[in-house]
Amino acid sequence: MPSSADSIIVLDFETTGLSPQQGDRAIEIGAVKLHQGEVIDRFQSLMNPGFRVSGFIEGYTGITNNMLRSAPSCAEVMDQFADFIQGSNLLAHNASFDQRFLDAELALIRRDYAGKFACSLLVSRRLHQETSSHKLGDLVKYHQIENDGVFHRALADAEMTARLWQVQLDALKDKYAISQPSFELMAKIAKTPKASIEQMLRKEALK
Repeated sequence: MPSSADSIIVLDFETTGLSPQQGDRAIEIGAVKLHQGEVIDRFQSLMNPGFRVSGFIEGYTGITNNMLRSAPSCAEVMDQFADFIQGSNLLAHNASFDQRFLDAELALIRRDYAGKFACSLLVSRRLHQETSSHKLGDLVKYHQIENDGVFHRALADAEMTARLWQVQLDALKDKYAISQPSFELMAKIAKTPKASIEQMLRKEALK
């Protein structure tokens, strides 16, 4: 049975850099659990990567070495987070980045998950081809999504991504009369060439 696109866990990592393969680690995780479009649970924690973060990352995220000194270890936080995401599909903005860190951090503690990932950035590139930028902050501004101006902190970005996802689901309803898109359809949209998206969705609406 297809799973509903509006019942999902939206997550965001803040990290020490771009690549877990080069030794970068997660320093914050934020996530919201959606059920039928409503936030029913949240998860947020800083985590101590075991080394000092750069001045650039401190400035970019607002997460300082001082804050991380007393934070729980990555292993402790990720063990709790693995429990939180069991049984759910997952969503992130630029999901390949967050999935890399999720996979790397969970591999270190021998935990896993069964859910699949969707990417709101790839969906945006197909449903809103008219926008010049698909960065989260720019899309929040473009769609006039209510926000408190906080970006590059994990829970705030997860909340914004969840609101953007709802805009995308509403766009399918308004433009194509697809009122309850499945998670599988959203994943298919993300992989469909931009030039073919209109035809694919019009065909989907007739099902």
